[in-house]
Amino acid sequence: MSQIQNKKVPNLTAAIYNKINRFLTKPPIDNEIQVGKIRITNPNKVLFDLSNVKKIDLARYYAAAAKCMLPYLKNRITSVVRCPDGVEGECFFKKHLSTISEGISEINILNGDGELEDYFYIENIYGLIFEVQMNTVEFHTWGSRIENLEQPDIMVFDLDPDEGMDIKKVRQGVRDLKKILDNLSLTSFLKTSGGKGYHVVVPFVPSVGWDKFYQFAKNISLLMEQKWPDRYTSNVRKINRKNKIFVDWERNGRGATTVAPYSVRTRTGAKVSMPISWKELSKVTPSGIDIKNALRRLSKPDPWQNFFHTTQKLN
Repeated sequence: MSQIQNKKVPNLTAAIYNKINRFLTKPPIDNEIQVGKIRITNPNKVLFDLSNVKKIDLARYYAAAAKCMLPYLKNRITSVVRCPDGVEGECFFKKHLSTISEGISEINILNGDGELEDYFYIENIYGLIFEVQMNTVEFHTWGSRIENLEQPDIMVFDLDPDEGMDIKKVRQGVRDLKKILDNLSLTSFLKTSGGKGYHVVVPFVPSVGWDKFYQFAKNISLLMEQKWPDRYTSNVRKINRKNKIFVDWERNGRGATTVAPYSVRTRTGAKVSMPISWKELSKVTPSGIDIKNALRRLSKPDPWQNFFHTTQKLN
């Protein structure tokens, strides 16, 4: 693991975004703007054509969202989606470290073939903003932290509906899943995906290995399929998804990743995978929050404020 000195993370809130000039410590010089310690080159490069969201807009968003986002991102093996030519151009998934920066550390772990691989994780706001400088748009994380790498603590169910499905059916899918989790006395949380469906997220105290964790998530998906065979499928193949919702449990295996809360998505409109309250399910669509909406929400009460206070565990 690389030895990169940690610095104190600024206590940023959404209000700081409204006074962002205090955080931009240097004026543009040679087509650069400095956000904190990180130089953002080519800041006016448009990343989202239709929304006219520029690289500097993305950096400012993540600076404002850092306080809320880092608890879900910090010290988790991270993979990113980079779009050097904007989201309309070619984007690629990156999971190995290529450039060292303050706020980013490397970790060597065994892969499924028993070979050592180099991964990386973000430690603080500087690593987050540096990734934006490297043209990262999306952040995806493992379900465990590096200090308990083999004991996951975040389970994610991605409800992925068939094309064109009525939003009422998608929302019913979320309610059906929540009912099952409630019956198991499991507290769950809801966020938008930024795409077609919702994500239901269940926090745990680290207690079991990946195999048990993965099997538990699979059993929940199978139960939904068995209970409502006309509504849900646990099979990833799209041919089995006709008029149904795929309850994706596969994000809960070792090495799999899922999009982090507060992450912008590489989709038209600069949509955000945003935590929402259960009461908002009937009001907010899966792609209903964009980067501008997200910024406004940062100053409101956190719908996930008890996320890390849950003490539930698998045996």
